[in-house]
Amino acid sequence: MPGEVHALLGPTNTGKTHYALTRMMAHGSGMMGFPLRLLARENYERLVRAKGRHNVALLTGEEKIVPPNARWFSCTVEAMPLDRRMDFVGIDEIQLAADPERGHVFTERLLHARGRSETLFLGAETMRGLLSRLVPGITIDTRPRLSQLSDAGPLSLNRLPPRSAIVAFSATEVYALAEAIRQRRGGCAIIMGRLSPRTRNAQIALYQNREVDYLVATDAIGMGLNMDVDHVALAGLHKFDGRMTRPLQVQEIAQITGRAGRGMRDGTFGTTGSCPPMSTAMVEAIEGHHFEPVRQICWRQSQLDYSGPEALLHSLQRSPPRPELIAGRVSSDVEVLNALIRDDEIRPLAQGRKATSLLWDVCQIPDFRKIGDGSHARLCGRLFQELLRNGQVPAQWLDGQLRGLDRTEGDIDTLMHRLSGVRICAYVAARQGWMRNGRHWQQRSREVEERLSDALHERLTARFVNKRATALLRRAPTGQEPELLHAVRRDGRILVEGHEVGQIRGFSIEADMPADGAEAALLMRTARKALRQEFPQRVRRFLQSSAEALEWAGNGVLSWQDAPIARLEKGESFFQPALRLLPGEFQDAAQQQSVEAHATRLVTQHLQARLQPFLSLGQKVAGQPALRGLIHRLTEDGGTTPTLAADRQLPRSDRESLRRLGVVIGPRHIYHRPLLKAPLMETMVLLAGLWQGRTLTAPQGDRISLPASEGAGLPGWIEAGPVWVRIDIAETVLGQLLPRRGASQRQAPPDLASRLNVTPAQLPALLKALQLRPVPPTSLPAGQFGPPAPLMVQAGRAAARKTAGRREAVPGSRKPKGQPKGRKPLTESPFAGLAAWSGAQPGKLPTPSGTRRTRNKKK
Repeated sequence: MPGEVHALLGPTNTGKTHYALTRMMAHGSGMMGFPLRLLARENYERLVRAKGRHNVALLTGEEKIVPPNARWFSCTVEAMPLDRRMDFVGIDEIQLAADPERGHVFTERLLHARGRSETLFLGAETMRGLLSRLVPGITIDTRPRLSQLSDAGPLSLNRLPPRSAIVAFSATEVYALAEAIRQRRGGCAIIMGRLSPRTRNAQIALYQNREVDYLVATDAIGMGLNMDVDHVALAGLHKFDGRMTRPLQVQEIAQITGRAGRGMRDGTFGTTGSCPPMSTAMVEAIEGHHFEPVRQICWRQSQLDYSGPEALLHSLQRSPPRPELIAGRVSSDVEVLNALIRDDEIRPLAQGRKATSLLWDVCQIPDFRKIGDGSHARLCGRLFQELLRNGQVPAQWLDGQLRGLDRTEGDIDTLMHRLSGVRICAYVAARQGWMRNGRHWQQRSREVEERLSDALHERLTARFVNKRATALLRRAPTGQEPELLHAVRRDGRILVEGHEVGQIRGFSIEADMPADGAEAALLMRTARKALRQEFPQRVRRFLQSSAEALEWAGNGVLSWQDAPIARLEKGESFFQPALRLLPGEFQDAAQQQSVEAHATRLVTQHLQARLQPFLSLGQKVAGQPALRGLIHRLTEDGGTTPTLAADRQLPRSDRESLRRLGVVIGPRHIYHRPLLKAPLMETMVLLAGLWQGRTLTAPQGDRISLPASEGAGLPGWIEAGPVWVRIDIAETVLGQLLPRRGASQRQAPPDLASRLNVTPAQLPALLKALQLRPVPPTSLPAGQFGPPAPLMVQAGRAAARKTAGRREAVPGSRKPKGQPKGRKPLTESPFAGLAAWSGAQPGKLPTPSGTRRTRNKKK
C-alpha cells in the first residue's frame, strides 16, 4: 500500500523545495520531479554533495547519470522512472498541471506517482481544493512567505535599482532591453528558456557573483530559480503562448514577481519601459497572495492502445473521465504522430503492437528547435525507419549530426539553434536501446553542448556586458559614495578599481567609457581625486618645459605631450597673436594663470627664434632714421608693404643696407626675402590665418603661382587675375616689364609664361591684373618675310598715372621736356626699318586685320 500523501503549498520564497529534499534524504530512497532540466541538475548537485555521487542519479530527456546503486533520483517530471519503486516521491510546481501544453504530464504524476512511504506535492495555494478532490486522504499544509513583497509602481530603466530582474516575453524584447541596460548600467545577465543549462548557469553566476547588477529574462525565472533579486520589473502584461497573445494571469505574474526577495530579505515588483502600471486589484492580490483557485487541470489518456497507429491516436483523443480534468492543447508528439500516419512510407511499416509502440516512442522526441517547417516530423520518421529495420540508430548518422553542429562561430541565435540540435542528439543517445554504446554518444553530445554553451555565454557576455563599466558603476549603499581605488600610470592612464577609465591629455581628462547621470559624475569625481597628486606635478613639468616642447597645428592649436592645451587667436598685431588656454582640470586660478603665462612666453620665444632675421630688423636700423619708418610699415603690414614714391628715392647706401638685411624694394611692393622661404612660410601662413580669422594652408614646395582658390589670403603672395603669384617672382617680373623712363612699352621675355608657371592663355589676364597692357605680337602681311614682332608690354593707364603722381610727389623730380604723352613715334622705334623694308609708309606699322588702330591724341 502506498504511504501517506502530503501537499506543501504556498507562494514563492517559502522554502518548499529545501523541505522536500530534506524529507527525501530522510528516506532510504527517493525521487523528485522538477519542471526544468536546469532545476533537476541544480538539485542533483545538492544531493551529490550530501549523499555522494555514487548514490545519486540524474534523469532528464538529454542526460542520464544512473550509478548502479543509486538511491536518490533528481529528474524532470517527464523523465521520472515510475517503474522504480521508491520510498519517497515528490513533484515540484504541481500547479503546472493546468498548463495547456505540459499539464497532462503533471496530472499523470499527481494521479499515479506514489512513494512507498511518502508522497509530497509542492505548489501554489491555488491547488488546495483540487488536490482535496482528486487525491483522497491527502493532508495539506501551507507555508507563509518568509519575506514581504510590495509594489514599487512603474519605474523607467534609468531608475531601476541594482539587483533588479527585468522580465520580457520574447527574445526580441529581451535583446532590446539587455542592450538598453548595457548602455545605461554597463551590462546584464540573460536568462531564457532556450539557453542550455550550462549557459544559463554561467549567466546566473555572472549575476550572483555581482559582476553585473541587472538580469533580463523571460518568464523562465518563475520556475524555481532562486537568485538574489531585490526587484522584479515586468516589461509587459501579455505573452504569446504559441497560439495567440493573451493577458497574463495574476497567478502567473505572482509566480514571476515572487522571485524578488530571498530568505528574510523583502522584495519589490512593478513595471518598466512602455508597460502600463498594474491595476490596484492585481497589486493587492499579489501582495496578499490571494488568487482564484485552479478548478480544472489538463489530462491525457495514459492507458494507450498500441494495436495500430489509428487506434493509438484514437486512445490519445479520449475524453477526460472527470469534470476536474480537461483536454489540453494538442502537443507536439501528437502532431508528429498525425503527420507520420499520413506518410505513405511510414504507414505501412507501423503495423502491430511493437511497431506502433516504437512509433509513439519516436514521436515523443521533443521538438527543441521549433522551426515549424515539418523538419522535426521528417526527422522522427527517418529515425523510426532506422530503428524498425536495424534495431538501432546508425552511429554514422549521429556522428554526422554532431560534427555539423560542433562549430562555435556565429551569432547568438545561430549558437542557440545548434544547441537545440545537440539536445535532440542527446535525447536520442539517452534512450535505452536506441544506440549501441549509448553512454559514449551521451558523453560526446555533452562535450559538444558544453563547447557551444561556453561560446554562447561568451557571445552573450561580450554583447550585453561591459565588465569594466559594471565594476565601476556598482553603487554603494544609499546615501554613501563608494570609495574606489584610483591611480595614474606614467603614461597618463587613469585607473579606478583596476580598470582604465580615461587618460590625462594635456591638462584635461579624456574619458574612455560613456556613462550618464550620476555614474558619469561619480567617475569624474574619482578621476579628479586621482589627479590631486598627479596634476601639480604635471603643471610643474610644463612650467619647466622649453619652446621645443610645444607642437603647432595649422589651425592655431598648441599641443604639449601630444595633447592640445591652448589655441592661438588674433592679437594686437600680426606678429603678436593672443593665447587662450583650453578647459582643464586646474585646481585654482593661480595655477591656470601660471600655465597661461608660461605658454605665452613659449609662443613668443618660438616666434622670436623662427622669425629672428625679420623681427630684429628694427634693432639693426635703429641708427638710420630714414629706414626705421619703412621697417615699421613692413612689420605692421605682416612682412610686405606697398612701395611708396619716397621709397624709390632712398639713397643707394640705404637701399644697399636693406638688401644686405634681405629687404627688397620692388616696383610695387617691399618684402623681406627670407620670409618667403619654405621653412618660415608655414609660420607666416599660420599668423596670417589668425590675423584674418580663417584657416590657411601653406603652399607645398617652391611654388611660383597658385590657383585663385588656393592662394587667397596667403602672406607674400599677390593676386594676378586667374592666379596668385609669389611676391618676389611678381616684383622681379614687374622690374623687367615696366617701361623705362622715357619709353612707352617694353619687350617681354619669350619665356615669360613659364617663368610665372602659367599657361600662355592665362598670361594676358595676369598682366592686366598687374596693371600692365600687353601688345600682342603681329605677323607680317602676305608676301613679306621676316620674324614677327615680339610681345610688348605697356604700363596700364592707372599704373602710369599712379607712377607719375608718385614722381611728382617726390621733391625735385621733374617731367623731362619733349616727352610725348601717348605712344612713342614709330619712326623712333627699332622696328621702323622693318616697316620701311616691308613697303609700309614711314612712321607706321602694318595693322593686323580685325584690330583697331590706336590714334595718338596729339598727332
